[in-house]
Amino acid sequence: MASFILRRLLVSVLIIVAASFLMYMLVAYSADPLADLRSSNSPNKTQLINARIQLLQLDIAPPLRWLLWLGGAAKCLIPFANSCDLGSTISNAKVVDILPQALTSTVQLVTVALILAILLGVTIGIVTALRQYSGLDNVVTFLSFFLYSLPAFLVAVLLKEFVAIGFNNFLATPAIPWWVAILIGVVAGLIWQSLIGGDMRRRGITFGVSGVATAGVLLLMSATNWFLHPGLGPVVMIVLVAGTVIGATALTAGLQNRRALISAGIAGAISLVCYFGLQWLFNISTPATIAILAIIAVLVSLAIGWFVGGYDRGQNMRVAVLVTIVSGFLILVDRFMQAWPTYFQETNGRPIATVGSSTPGLTGDMWVTGLDTFTHLALPTVALLLISFASYTRYSRAGMLEVLGQDFIRTARAKGLPERTVVVRHAFRNMLIPITTLVAFDVGALLGGAIITEKVFAIPGMGSLFNAGLQRGDLNPVMAYFLVIAVMAILFNFLADLSYAALDPRVRVR
Repeated sequence: MASFILRRLLVSVLIIVAASFLMYMLVAYSADPLADLRSSNSPNKTQLINARIQLLQLDIAPPLRWLLWLGGAAKCLIPFANSCDLGSTISNAKVVDILPQALTSTVQLVTVALILAILLGVTIGIVTALRQYSGLDNVVTFLSFFLYSLPAFLVAVLLKEFVAIGFNNFLATPAIPWWVAILIGVVAGLIWQSLIGGDMRRRGITFGVSGVATAGVLLLMSATNWFLHPGLGPVVMIVLVAGTVIGATALTAGLQNRRALISAGIAGAISLVCYFGLQWLFNISTPATIAILAIIAVLVSLAIGWFVGGYDRGQNMRVAVLVTIVSGFLILVDRFMQAWPTYFQETNGRPIATVGSSTPGLTGDMWVTGLDTFTHLALPTVALLLISFASYTRYSRAGMLEVLGQDFIRTARAKGLPERTVVVRHAFRNMLIPITTLVAFDVGALLGGAIITEKVFAIPGMGSLFNAGLQRGDLNPVMAYFLVIAVMAILFNFLADLSYAALDPRVRVR
């Protein structure tokens, strides 16, 4: 393992050095950082040109300039030395000073989009594989390829027009007409009956119940002015936590496993107690407080699974942790909803942002600022999510179908194992093997798509830094973007290689 890691690190360094040289030469010989000054009518034009030449070392040949840049970039590898030097921009700003803020915005955006794409894509891919050639499978296949074929800038513009502007206009008079609620209920009924499946009687019952419930909830939300004063409330929270307990147990261990059900029930009950008992603490919380509470909650859930015991303590611990994580997420969502009226007033009744990464001059606690971050990143995240959604859905579906047709799956079914165990414990792990490769490549694709998305939504991230540098002939910000992209791409490919050994016992890293 040690020799493998050392070899991969050496090869990765050589790849970065060679690719950086090519990138540096292409930008250096194709862009003119003095173009704006040469066309200037300033009386001290000559002095400005000489100052920029000296600042950017333009009097040195590009290959030698690349060596100087490489030497400064190599200093970034020295820990705690604070000697990293990626050069300066045209406006005489240190790249290492402006890079962290841009990197934070982009990583925040891309990370959320990547996680959601994996979770939604893999889940829907598995469901469509289990419902092969059904109406749901055909519809998901059509939507996946349709959305995948749309260019990123068009998706971003459509989201701004119909989601941001449209929803902000709706909030001016948030009332849902009865016919719209019925129409949405019909669509929801069609979706749920496709997901549940079964004979015509079962599909009809699912369609009717889900359609009536959806339409009723929408009309109730409209009547109670829920869109301006949202919240889950005690009753809904109890129902959601109870559903989480049952769903997590059924998915992970099966409802017949009493110890797993007890572990999940205890974790859910403690989550509800915290929901009612810690509201005062949430009002004065900081991100550090929430992080400490999250760590304590996970440790408590692990202890619950351990002490409940049984022949599979690990399974009980996983169930308890899953219930705790989902319940904690619901608690945070409810608390953010409670801050919505304040944020709505701070944004003058236009809460869904179309540009920027934050609202200028906004003040408030962590809940208000958290909502501000969410409303600014929601649409760019969805735009990037649609880039990757189709790939994960198709790969997951194809991988699951391939695994379900193999001999060890037929053997597991012949032994009488429940279908849940066959899918979750045997097929799911093997299906993830090709997904690890897709994740490694998708990081680079998402970062590339972030250039267009950040341009449309005016987000000051890595994409904006790269785009502005390329247009102005500002070489050092472009190379900083390249360096971050290259390191992340190589890192994720390295992690993918290690994941093969963890997912497939037949693979050994040598």
